[in-house]
Amino acid sequence: MTEPGLDAALALIADVPDFPEPGILFKDITPLLADHSALTAVIGALAAPGRDADGRPVVDKVLGMESRGFILGAPVALALGVGFVPVRKAGKLPRATYAVSYSLEYGEATLEVHQDALQPGDRVLLVDDVLATGGTARATVDLVGQCGATVHGIAMLMELGFLSGRDALGDVPLTTLLTV
Repeated sequence: MTEPGLDAALALIADVPDFPEPGILFKDITPLLADHSALTAVIGALAAPGRDADGRPVVDKVLGMESRGFILGAPVALALGVGFVPVRKAGKLPRATYAVSYSLEYGEATLEVHQDALQPGDRVLLVDDVLATGGTARATVDLVGQCGATVHGIAMLMELGFLSGRDALGDVPLTTLLTV
């Protein structure tokens, strides 16, 4: 079922040519975030993969990837009535963490989650704004596994289809609201 107003909400994403460098067409989500109706529709649609056919939550936690995943993931967790867990860049969390490093086109990055953020057997929904190459999402899936939890699904606002990021995710269920 499509969330009421979702098409209008997605139409608010602004194209910004040549940002942050020439040749890049940046997708600016701030107009969407600033519109209450649009944001409500997007949060409802991102929460849908965390519900069963009767609308009941089927996840125990929502994980948001730094940093726009925090903006979208926390309200998704509220909509589902579950807790929110931030996945951070290395060195940003104050207590014991699990960590996963992964390759980027220009180097390497590391993501961390608190060791006590998830319990073995927890079912989680991962939320972020953009699926590009899939590296961040794949690393987050691996972090969830280190915790003994299970990824129920991934919900992304946008997918950059030309980068084939979903290939990195294997058989993890993926929901994207817009493919560009």
